[in-house]
Amino acid sequence: MELASKYDPQAVESKWYQYWLDNKLFSSKPDGRDPYTIVIPPPNVTGVLHMGHMLNNTIQDILVRRARMEGKNACWVPGTDHASIATEAKVVNRLAEQGIKKRDLTREQFLEHAWNWTNEHGGIILKQLRRLGASCDWDRTAFTMDEKRSESVLKVFVDLYKKGLIYRGLRMVNWDPKAQTVLSTEEVIYRDEKSHLFNLRYYVADADVNPVVPTGCEGEVLHQDADGRYYAVVATTRPETIMGDTAMCINPKDPKNQWLRGHKVIVPLVNRVIPVIEDRYVDIEFGTGCLKVTPAHDVNDYALGKTHNLETIDIFNPDGTISEAAGMYVGMDRMDVRKQIVEDLKAAGLVEKIEDYDNKVGYSERNQDTAVEPRLCKQWFLSMKHFADIALPPVLEGKIKFHPTKYVTTYRNWLENIQDWCISRQLWWGHRIPAYFLPTAEGEEEKYVVALTAEEALEEARKIEGYENITADQLVHDEDALDTWFSSWLWPVSLFDGINNPGNEEIKYYYPTSDLVTGPDIIFFWVARMIMAGEEYMKDVPFRNVYFTGIVRDKLGRKMSKSLGNSPDPIALIEKYGADGVRMGMMLSAPAGNDILFDESLCEQGRNFNNKIWNAFRLVKGWQVADTEQPEANNIAAKWFEAKLKQTNAEVNDLFSKYRISEALMAVYKLFWDEFSSWYLEMVKPAYGQPIDRTSYEQTLAFFETLLKMLHPFMPFITEELWQHIYDRKESESIMRAELKLDAPTADDAIVAAIENVKLIVAGVRTVRNQKNIPNKDALELQALQQNNYEAYASVIKKMANLSAINVVSEKDTTAAAFMVGTDEFAVPLGDMIDVAAEIEKQEAQLKHLEGFLAGIKKKLSNEKFVAHAPEAVVTLERKKQSDSEEKIAALKESIAALKNK
Repeated sequence: MELASKYDPQAVESKWYQYWLDNKLFSSKPDGRDPYTIVIPPPNVTGVLHMGHMLNNTIQDILVRRARMEGKNACWVPGTDHASIATEAKVVNRLAEQGIKKRDLTREQFLEHAWNWTNEHGGIILKQLRRLGASCDWDRTAFTMDEKRSESVLKVFVDLYKKGLIYRGLRMVNWDPKAQTVLSTEEVIYRDEKSHLFNLRYYVADADVNPVVPTGCEGEVLHQDADGRYYAVVATTRPETIMGDTAMCINPKDPKNQWLRGHKVIVPLVNRVIPVIEDRYVDIEFGTGCLKVTPAHDVNDYALGKTHNLETIDIFNPDGTISEAAGMYVGMDRMDVRKQIVEDLKAAGLVEKIEDYDNKVGYSERNQDTAVEPRLCKQWFLSMKHFADIALPPVLEGKIKFHPTKYVTTYRNWLENIQDWCISRQLWWGHRIPAYFLPTAEGEEEKYVVALTAEEALEEARKIEGYENITADQLVHDEDALDTWFSSWLWPVSLFDGINNPGNEEIKYYYPTSDLVTGPDIIFFWVARMIMAGEEYMKDVPFRNVYFTGIVRDKLGRKMSKSLGNSPDPIALIEKYGADGVRMGMMLSAPAGNDILFDESLCEQGRNFNNKIWNAFRLVKGWQVADTEQPEANNIAAKWFEAKLKQTNAEVNDLFSKYRISEALMAVYKLFWDEFSSWYLEMVKPAYGQPIDRTSYEQTLAFFETLLKMLHPFMPFITEELWQHIYDRKESESIMRAELKLDAPTADDAIVAAIENVKLIVAGVRTVRNQKNIPNKDALELQALQQNNYEAYASVIKKMANLSAINVVSEKDTTAAAFMVGTDEFAVPLGDMIDVAAEIEKQEAQLKHLEGFLAGIKKKLSNEKFVAHAPEAVVTLERKKQSDSEEKIAALKESIAALKNK
């Protein structure tokens, strides 16, 4: 098949991706080879491809393709996450557009809508990944709510409950009023906000029967209005919660407020009389030292309420509106109430003052416009102490390696301060909690059983005294679903059915997986929890290495977002620059663990590199070949490039072992662009219209094939296209399965260093040509002063610099332009090719400049204070400048004298 004159990514990419699929080249089955396994961080089923996905999946594909070429049995398992909160929100919105409210549907009806939506949208992101070149084993595609994964999740819940690690309790939780579900601590994102501190008047209620008696303590602060009534001042950022106040608290050691001991105060506007309690929890330095206690709406207030046996009044409905229990503002949104109540408090003369205040406010990670509300409710929790104990050692002891290592500290700090995980969510879309409630009398403590099925639950219920004759219809299945992360923490195990079928062939072969590529933002949500689940159920870690990507930012350092309009459409980028161009653009800016400053010009650089490879291949394939003897220059070039290949391959292997993937790409990029294209091809290229010898041609094709193999993990499409064109290939053959084997570099490869100096000699001659405007077609003579240490490479130097001869001389020609390579001096005799007068004028100007420069250095070095106090390295550098300048001045004077004597 003929190679097109220009590289067309669209035609090439679609052709070869289908070829890979048709020939099952991504497929993996257990066999005798070493496995290499990666499980994809499952993107949300609601999602479409964004730049973060592009980066993450490019890195995974690079690692997987490299493993295949190393002869390993590479298995990359794709899948999606059911994303409870996000998906349910999408379905609710769609229903609203149709005039349907969730509350008007049964659970089964709602789930039918949810599955329809998932089936319609769920495969979009996986199809988009194919455009990127992702070499996943698509036959293994999983979904966190498919049959196997769902069965695994429920079995784990039941198992952990039986082990006493899952419990149900009344706790203060983080509530998302928009999604109307509880959130885990890790799903709350705190933001700094400019807020206000409202200082409110709580009047003393019992002054008539329990007179206020000032204590006279130093620092005491008493408040009285114009009528002589005493009041306390309470500072709060949330005046909308005063309807839930059931006490005011002071610190017993606070001299400001001792006069309030034993009194009762009135909640402003509400007019509820509440006691003044004392507790050392109150910060004497914050505000006035008087704390309003709202046990239903603050985690610390809830603890105070339990300690002091206070009433709990829940003033919020699940959607964040004010409940009947508040007695006022009923049905209004909490944020609207905040504005209104301040106006009402002002009108009633109950605001002492309002201060500006910098505050941290928690927002829902899923609904980032929604402030989280502390809420008291019964939920299911997983006790985490046990899991922290088993998940910390593998990372600290190096059984799992983090790249970069700085995240080990982050991981350790979280585990050492871990809180129990709230695993229940008030959602219908997700894994329904396998708990069943038994009928109980009003006010009696709830009773429940945990079982995989309703039938098993009935059996368990009948074992409870008093419920021996209970019927199935009397059991009430828990309405809540499990946290989405409770399914994805099992991902590396459940993908190979390790929960349902422990010890099966696949779990034994593919587990532990090899590498995990993910973002540091989910180190707690996902990475740590997968380690916990792996240790609990497999008694082994789920992966050996974790590569943390950075956040993709724009070139100004801003996080990419739709609102800023700075997040390009990945598919549009692929259509413009080609998948290989975009992959390269991403990787050129992607050091592990550091934020990526993405610039579209990098994709353009990637596309240009594709064109460079394509044109270089067309150049080589366009040569005529003859069965002639190989020229010496070509023989040297081949030996040099073979050594250079070995050297760079060893460097790339080392960089991959350290997960410095961006640097590995750069090493191969430079090898192709700088060494192969700019030097090797120029060394062996035949003269215009002349054929190349067959030996050199075959060597060049072999080098090209090796370069394509080195580039393939990074740029799979163009490398497949050209690899198929180098030689005749059999049906189903692919570069993906072509092993890359190069010997390690040896001491014999000293030719690499020698050719670096040869390049400098050639560059020196070319500089003389440019400075003196001598055409490339005019052959020049090169003189080596005293000796030529590069005689062995004379054929290469002559060809590359277009020299008629290289002669060793004791004195250079008076017209020569000289240059140094290391300690070796070379000169190019110019004869009549230069304007002597103009050259003398030019060199005298250089001499004048150098003499002035030298005078400045000498002045500095003659300053005793400078020499005595400057760092030794600085003084040494100045002396070297002096020595170099004196050498150049001497050479210039000699050259000027020779020109004048000509």
